Amino acid sequence: MEREKLGSRLGFILLSAGCAIGCGNVWKFPWMCGEYGGGAFVLIYLMFLIIMGLPVMVMEFSVGRASQASVIRSYQNLEKKGQKWHYHGKAAFLGNLLLMMFYTSVAGWILYYFVSFVKGDMTGISDTASGELFGNMLSDVPVMVGFMAIVVVLGFTILCFSLQKGLEKITKYMMVLMLVLMVVLAVRGFWLDGAKEGLSFYLKPDFSEINGNVIVGAMNQSFFTLSLGIGSMAIFGSYIGKDRTLLGESINILALDTFVALLAGLIIFPACFTFDIEAGAGPSLLFESMAGVFNNMSGGRIWGSLFFLFMFFAAISTVLAVFENILACVREITGWKRIKACIICCVGMLVLALPCALGYNVLKDFHPFNSSSQILDLEDFIVSYCLLPLGSLVYILFCTTKKGWGFDNFLAEANTGRGPKVARWLKPYFKYVLPLIIIFVFITGIVTFEFADDFTIWKWFKSLF
Repeated sequence: MEREKLGSRLGFILLSAGCAIGCGNVWKFPWMCGEYGGGAFVLIYLMFLIIMGLPVMVMEFSVGRASQASVIRSYQNLEKKGQKWHYHGKAAFLGNLLLMMFYTSVAGWILYYFVSFVKGDMTGISDTASGELFGNMLSDVPVMVGFMAIVVVLGFTILCFSLQKGLEKITKYMMVLMLVLMVVLAVRGFWLDGAKEGLSFYLKPDFSEINGNVIVGAMNQSFFTLSLGIGSMAIFGSYIGKDRTLLGESINILALDTFVALLAGLIIFPACFTFDIEAGAGPSLLFESMAGVFNNMSGGRIWGSLFFLFMFFAAISTVLAVFENILACVREITGWKRIKACIICCVGMLVLALPCALGYNVLKDFHPFNSSSQILDLEDFIVSYCLLPLGSLVYILFCTTKKGWGFDNFLAEANTGRGPKVARWLKPYFKYVLPLIIIFVFITGIVTFEFADDFTIWKWFKSLF
């Protein structure tokens, strides 16, 4: 099967950034920032993006470009005879499937809110009714399944076209429009009455707010937002040439990803302080709180429509990128043509995504963890708390140890082309310090996760003493 190539460097940057940019940037980052004290959280988050996220991204791109294959085949093309690194390729493929099993539902929620604002369903309703809308949506089976299905079918329909005429072309236009919408909404936020207080909370670090929880939260978020560890980035490395160094390209992608996350805060926090919305409202900040904000704002129907449109662009960009990774894996295994693979993968994903879509209604009595947890939480736990950090650890070990691909091979691939290069003196940091950071992220996530009502491993451990 002839390997497809992207048509331009801009396409690679926007596609890779689109994979990183998603709900982690425009939904999770703002509410975590609000919950963990604003500016102090932002500062530590940016630090961890540089010292942890950037190196792992370079490694994942290097494996993809050197192997010229998806994650399911990349290790097989690079590992030595008899080695077992390719088992991670299979786990990473399953990780992409699991991610889309719940992410397509979240993208469907955003699309539902966009449609509701465009239709005017949110106009003039009370704050109580605005808050109830989210719960009503979750309990409505046709809405939950229908909007999830729209996302899945839309994604694979776009991918039916060639890489350049489908995914690359659509993503270029969508990402540019998303950035324009975000800038317009951010500028609009500067003129709100609470803009000064909101921006001060968001951008002015209060170092007294920094504690262990803030540091761990920022570290986990910087890791989660880039979706590293399951080959979602490696696939785009396999689609590009060797004229540019991978450190330089990774810096560009990281900068764009961070720009979008910061813009999301510039949109949300001035609105929170203007309309007296609790900045630390948690996961409900986007759907319940922001919907109420736009409902009370002059011209709220228009601004709300634009807000959830950019949110949908952010979510669907990740869906398209991960779908492409799944599609590439399936095509490499089966040899199917793109259109046939898209049709079969679309049907398969519709079936796999059903449990999450039904988890808040038909299957609402199934609680995998605490009494408020649903199927989405189980799928998210496996991906975010296990596969992403452990997968990143595998990439690091593969690229830095003699029993893997080796640091010299990684360095040669990463530094091929024009642009900034990875320095050889960083080897001890890559080989020893980075794995310790990743292990700390993994262990912290597990011991602080609430497996049952008011029960975490950390609380249980402290109770022993």
